[in-house]
Amino acid sequence: MDDHLLYTCGVVHDLGRGLLRNRPPLPTTTRLAPGELSLAAGPAARSTWRPLGDGSYTQTSTMAMGSTGFVVGALAVNAMSNANRRNQAMAAAQPRWVMENGHGELTVTDKRAIYSHPETWLDLGWTGLATMDLAAPDTFECAFHDINGRGYTTIRLHSLWASLIFVLAAHAAFPAHPRLLSHGWLPPGFEARAAAHGRPCPPVR
Repeated sequence: MDDHLLYTCGVVHDLGRGLLRNRPPLPTTTRLAPGELSLAAGPAARSTWRPLGDGSYTQTSTMAMGSTGFVVGALAVNAMSNANRRNQAMAAAQPRWVMENGHGELTVTDKRAIYSHPETWLDLGWTGLATMDLAAPDTFECAFHDINGRGYTTIRLHSLWASLIFVLAAHAAFPAHPRLLSHGWLPPGFEARAAAHGRPCPPVR
């Protein structure tokens, strides 16, 4: 994690001084726009804030014949079964973080983060984000308007480059973000820890 944070500090240092364009582009197979600078790449996973179901379920009915006790028992079992299905459907309709299938490849540029996956591909341009935050040192969270007409979507990208994504997005579109202004994206004492290992960190606070 420290190597990724140290690299992120270097990017932030250059960004704040207008020196980012002096960095050599990182090799990537992702298609880039003219002038777009690739800065990092690596494996990532995606989770989405969504329900697992829509609350619907199939209610069954039972036809029972026999003694009164048998009929009452059969009807009670059927009612319990329907209640169980209803409760499961209601629980499935509650949004939660759902980890999507498999891992993908993440490319971070000065303009966006591209998550390449056959089923859950994402192109997160900084200026297209409605909200964003660093939910954990390795978790970038954001919301955006889905271009496929599904309203706003909230996702998390789990990657060692989460802090880099956060600071680039914040500088581009969320300059007053509290975590950016307080430098909360960087752990306390990180510079001293890096210096103790003989790897001085450029000033970013």
